Amino acid sequence: MRYNKLTIWTIGLLLIALILHTVLQFLKAQPASSQVDSVRFTDITSELGVEFHHENGESGEKYFIEPIGSGVALFDFDNDNDLDLYLVNGSDLPGIISPTLPTNRLYRNDGGTFTDITADASVGDTGYGLGCCVGDYNNDGFTDLYVTSYGANVLYRNNGDGTFTDVAEHAGVNSEQFSSGCAFVDIDIDGDLDLYVVNYVQFDPETNPECTRQGIRTYCTPEALLGVSDLLYLNNSDGTFTDVSGKTGISKAMGKGLGVVCGDMDNDGDVDIFVANDTTPNLLYRNNQNGVELTEDALFAGVALSEEGRAYSGMGANLGDFDNDGHLDIVVTNFQDQTNSLYHNAQSDFFTEVSFAKGIGEKSLPYLAWGVDFVDFNNDGWLDLFIANGHLDDNIAEIDPIGTYAQPNQLFLNNRGVDFSDVADAAIAVPKVSRGTAFGDIDNDGDIDIVVSNLKDSPTVLRNDGDNAARWLGVKLIGTHCNRDAIGARVTVAANGLTQIREVKSGSGYLSQNDLRSHFGLGNATSVDTLTVRWTCGKIQTFQDIETNQVFVISEN
Repeated sequence: MRYNKLTIWTIGLLLIALILHTVLQFLKAQPASSQVDSVRFTDITSELGVEFHHENGESGEKYFIEPIGSGVALFDFDNDNDLDLYLVNGSDLPGIISPTLPTNRLYRNDGGTFTDITADASVGDTGYGLGCCVGDYNNDGFTDLYVTSYGANVLYRNNGDGTFTDVAEHAGVNSEQFSSGCAFVDIDIDGDLDLYVVNYVQFDPETNPECTRQGIRTYCTPEALLGVSDLLYLNNSDGTFTDVSGKTGISKAMGKGLGVVCGDMDNDGDVDIFVANDTTPNLLYRNNQNGVELTEDALFAGVALSEEGRAYSGMGANLGDFDNDGHLDIVVTNFQDQTNSLYHNAQSDFFTEVSFAKGIGEKSLPYLAWGVDFVDFNNDGWLDLFIANGHLDDNIAEIDPIGTYAQPNQLFLNNRGVDFSDVADAAIAVPKVSRGTAFGDIDNDGDIDIVVSNLKDSPTVLRNDGDNAARWLGVKLIGTHCNRDAIGARVTVAANGLTQIREVKSGSGYLSQNDLRSHFGLGNATSVDTLTVRWTCGKIQTFQDIETNQVFVISEN
């Protein structure tokens, strides 16, 4: 075939126009470069009036439980549209008798300061606390609080008047094992919240194992203790729960679990469960859509072991679509000298580990990691990663030439789904012995702040002070037919050619709870083209042309 000059010229113009259109569409969805470079945090713990100190009962005997630490929750317990703070504490162990037992603490957000209302609210549990999660299990419009412990777990029913009542025994969820992570989840899609509780190991101070490295006494790893099966409680819709661990197959796995996170990992419309296990294979329970039949699928899915086929020391776990392809990916934090695991969802019931390919693998090797989450800190529309670090042994420097007890936490900025870059922020990099992390917009200014629990120390509250003009949208869901807190619902937002998903989660990371509101960074978008909510009960609602820089409240129906 022969082409004349006019035809060639026309084809050339069309190609140029196509290239320009593609470039413009790409740039339209991206923030200005200054937005990427402007992530900055300020430690405002003292400014807020948070006077809390974590206790672990340490006596020199190196009881296995001492370095596990505790979680933290950010949730709006009084429905005044700002985030309150709950901090979990340890307690005495043999050899330690405190004049006053350490307690968990609840701080009410009073706009600029936090007020300790623990006593008035009746939430100062004095057990050896570890984790926490929230959810309105009785659908009365007030979010309730569950606390895991070494000993009896606690279910605080929110009375709606600023107080709580411990109803764990009446509800049948006061297990007295060594519980760690927890999550409320509507596993049977009946409109009320069920409860998943992770159990760690069989531990008794009277038979505490003794371990050494190079002749130096250290804390034992979980390999010295037997594992325990987890628990799944089904909500009876009358204020009580039924243990269905055996019926659903949960009790078959004797894991050594710490972190749990729930979400629709196979995009089939129901919520699945992922558990990070410490020195035993991770677990992935796929929901078979009837709520009473779960299939453990972690090995086949590629998330049970590390890339080289080892069971790592899984601590925290979370879900997030870091490359905006519409499928939830998984991140797991692990021990020092083990890479943190980033599993990319391959959209075929399988995940591929991409820790080194995405830039977090090598950077994680010097640290022992715990709390973790995918969060868009600079509001550019791409989920970043925050990881909390800290060692077990305060004498690690005597054993390991690169080991340190206090360690800097890490922030990895997302380079538009291609990879992550380690960002040095002065406030984040202060060495601490960190454990749990919670994320939410504490000051309601449109960007996400951070709370970190620290072992034998005060927590760290980091205000996001990034100087950028990127726009955002918060989404608060209120269920009517589905569970009131809309836990398990998926929100999809499309703006400026970029589509993002979030799911409402109870419990995540390491022993902790984030804000239940969904947050979307939107770059320079002045409006959201389309917002879609897929409620847990299956109903779909769609909204269009929504203004940005607001919290958009959606009631089911």
